Amino acid sequence: MSNQLVSIAVIGAGRIGRIHAENIATRISGARLAAVADVNLNSAREVGARFQVPIIASDCRNILRDPSIQAVAICSSSETHAQLIEDASAAGKHIFCEKPIDLKIERIEKALAAVQKAGVKLQIGFNRRFDPTFARAREFVASGRVGEVHLVRITSRDPAPPPLEYVKQSGGIFLDMAIHDFDMARFLTGSEVVEIFATGAALVDPNLERLGDVDTCVTTLRLQNGAMVMIDNSRRAVYGYDQRAEVFGTRGMIEVGNPVPDAHRHCDETGTHSAKLQTFFIDRYQEAYRAEMQSFVDCVRFDRPPAVSGMDGLMATTIGLAAGSSIAVNRPVTLNPSELRGVT
Repeated sequence: MSNQLVSIAVIGAGRIGRIHAENIATRISGARLAAVADVNLNSAREVGARFQVPIIASDCRNILRDPSIQAVAICSSSETHAQLIEDASAAGKHIFCEKPIDLKIERIEKALAAVQKAGVKLQIGFNRRFDPTFARAREFVASGRVGEVHLVRITSRDPAPPPLEYVKQSGGIFLDMAIHDFDMARFLTGSEVVEIFATGAALVDPNLERLGDVDTCVTTLRLQNGAMVMIDNSRRAVYGYDQRAEVFGTRGMIEVGNPVPDAHRHCDETGTHSAKLQTFFIDRYQEAYRAEMQSFVDCVRFDRPPAVSGMDGLMATTIGLAAGSSIAVNRPVTLNPSELRGVT
């Protein structure tokens, strides 16, 4: 179908759904925004009116039955993802799904089995892989220019914590926020995680403790290739959205820094000043969101494997659950990645 437009329905018209809807409608080649669905019909109508979308619905089942739609972008709340993947697979639709697939391994494996049985494509929304700076770092490691990787440092800090109501259904910091960093550890190094040790505390909002969550944490990963990864996360960085990484190896190292809105540098008697960091992920990863959706559309049009597979989603969630177990028992937790290789 390389000469045809991929008709995509966006399911979920919240913040991330609107980003994907706008990209599909205005910035993605080879695709068209064919439908928008949301349980809040007014949200779906708002997005639909903005981009002249022909099909608007509060229930996505009619959309899944529509033969004119080839693919769906699942951007609804996390607890709906696995079932929607199964439903879309049964309807023969190709699937882009935001992370996480689910918060339970068994449920993820069931959804991935449905994808495999239906023979449709599934790409998971780990957008940071498509950020130009992180992608460049991966190129340096894969080409051998860093040498044998020994150490990786990843910093991921949000400008402000999410509402407590969101935290309750998000799976906590390891499955909502740090899951991106766990995926980055695998992506940057090309190696699997075999041991996790996490420590953390509720230093920003003590109310998180009663929810069994933390807002400040450090996770150490040991990889199959012997390399070690240190990840630090915070839910509140007063200076902006802080996203950095460093990969150190036998031939050198490569850094990923924070882009700023402009590159001015002002010096006066009080010191040296520059632009503040970008405010949040929508700004920081704008190009990454476009690139990941373009990648998904291209994999459908040209029958290519998805750049981020269901197995990638499963592995990141497995690491996140292990980090939660580690912080609960205050000791390292081991993983055997080969045990999860039965589902692609």
